[in-house]
Amino acid sequence: MPKRIDEQVLHQRHYTEIRDKVANDPYARSLGIRLTKFEETMAEAELVVQDHMVNAYGTAHGAVIYALADHVMSVASNAHGKASVGLSTNAQFIQAAQVGDLLTARAVETKRNFRVGFYRVDVLRGNEVIATVDGVAYRKDQYFVETE
Repeated sequence: MPKRIDEQVLHQRHYTEIRDKVANDPYARSLGIRLTKFEETMAEAELVVQDHMVNAYGTAHGAVIYALADHVMSVASNAHGKASVGLSTNAQFIQAAQVGDLLTARAVETKRNFRVGFYRVDVLRGNEVIATVDGVAYRKDQYFVETE
């Protein structure tokens, strides 16, 4: 039987390597998403809504809000150095965002086992929740950091 890996120790030992990998997502960078917090079971990132990010009604496109939420879920689900990908999500768009708004997404891990992780993401404008996403991530067999 393979040796069990202590993922909390793995997160602490490889913190910088893991953070740098998940923070440098090319798509997130192209949107101007900036990782602001990275912990073992929580991640937070920011985005300022730009002119080119709006829909036909002049408000932030839902895809932009979702991309911010998806990014922090990805960061949180990969925080232990184990390759993880989104399996399913359910998004609720509560309020519109405007050009110039600073949006913050916070992903919190609610449960994790060997194969899946469950996450709650809140997207905020200031202290006001404008969207929520509940998600499940599939945790692959591979770690992207050294486990020995």
